[in-house]
Amino acid sequence: MLKACISRAVTLVPLILIVWFISAKPATAEEESGTTIPAESRPCVDCHAFEFMQRALQDLKKTAYNLDSRTETLLFKVEKRTLCDCLAANALN
Repeated sequence: MLKACISRAVTLVPLILIVWFISAKPATAEEESGTTIPAESRPCVDCHAFEFMQRALQDLKKTAYNLDSRTETLLFKVEKRTLCDCLAANALN
């Protein structure tokens, strides 16, 4: 009888400790330091995403403007070269 109680205790005590460790809430660094920032003062994730997308859109607009101006410059150079070649060819004839 005593052996049966001891064998049950030997198997139940580690099982109870394992269940207790699993169910215990782990302490996080925020809880220990006491520097939790209230949710009202933190910007939401959507605000960060909106700001990121706004900056990306501004960068795209700048890039598009730069490409447009470079394209115009190249077109002017081509037109100038064509016009100069045309004038030179007409001057020779």
